Amino acid sequence: MNYEDCDTYDMCKRTTHSGIKLVRRGPAPHLMGAKTLVDNDVYGQKGDKLGELTEIMLDMRSGKVGYAVLSFDAMLGMGERLFAVPWKTLILDTKNKVFALNVEKVRLKDAPGFEKDNWPDMADQNWAKQIHWYYRNECFRNIRAT
Repeated sequence: MNYEDCDTYDMCKRTTHSGIKLVRRGPAPHLMGAKTLVDNDVYGQKGDKLGELTEIMLDMRSGKVGYAVLSFDAMLGMGERLFAVPWKTLILDTKNKVFALNVEKVRLKDAPGFEKDNWPDMADQNWAKQIHWYYRNECFRNIRAT
């Protein structure tokens, strides 16, 4: 389900009222049900499709979103692999109804990833540092270059 569709809580539903133009119900896109975001496409800085958001990982200690798990599948010649991307590196592009990630497609071949049947221990601080270091450097490099 795309975030533009109505979720269980009607967070994104558009309605009409007595001929008045469409009005968005609920607080979307500022507050959204997680399942409305899963399966949305992710595009890179050059407008190329990178993959899709397959899971949202919550940090149960802080109550915040920790990572988005993205599938960049076989289109990169890597077989189906998953990548944990820090949530803060994704931008919800409401105009194009996709997520944007400021990383070049070719650079994802070097990104730390994992097989869909062999997830890493996401609570491991060394693993977390590696993920955050990679995307902080990649996203910053691309912002500086543009």
